[in-house]
Amino acid sequence: MKITVIGAGNMGSALVKQLSRAGHLVRVTARDMTKAANLVSRFPGAQAVTAANAVQDADVVIVATGYADAVPALQALGSLAGKIVVDITNPLTADYMGLTLGYSTSAAEEIAKAIPGALVVKAFNTVFAQILDGGADFGNGQKVTTFIAADSDLAKQAVISLAESMGFSTINAGSLKNARYLEPLAGLNIYLGYGAGLGTSIAPTWIHKA
Repeated sequence: MKITVIGAGNMGSALVKQLSRAGHLVRVTARDMTKAANLVSRFPGAQAVTAANAVQDADVVIVATGYADAVPALQALGSLAGKIVVDITNPLTADYMGLTLGYSTSAAEEIAKAIPGALVVKAFNTVFAQILDGGADFGNGQKVTTFIAADSDLAKQAVISLAESMGFSTINAGSLKNARYLEPLAGLNIYLGYGAGLGTSIAPTWIHKA
């Protein structure tokens, strides 16, 4: 697939690494284009592009900024009508120990409102950057899970295929409205990792009784 990643921070960098390893054509745009250029220089075939040229024929756009920067960054790309846009953000408080949205809406839903016509998918928000950078294989048959929520079945299946190409296990989490559950799940994961001292080598999943 042709993937555009917005953001060259920890999550953006990790995504570029895993997407490149999986054989996807990756473009990166960021507020700091020098940082974007330095990032893509590590991965043959990856390109740094300006916002004006970022979407073009992209199959998927992944917004890997903080939530507060997501809408402006997406709107700077121009029309996203019909494009699959993956939201990996969480609406975190300044201390990362709480959420600024919840119950009646979510970051994903607010992003969808701001870019009408785009096919917004929630994914990867429960995965630490350190895990994304290191890869989804935990060994002993364990794979990190990403939960994928969207209103468009076509967009959801495309992102499921994308996640699985990078080695992730996937769970269909229903409609985009269910981001209201996935974002607090990410908040719990952050608390367990940092607040409770479990570290960043953890990830939530669901188990099935045979």
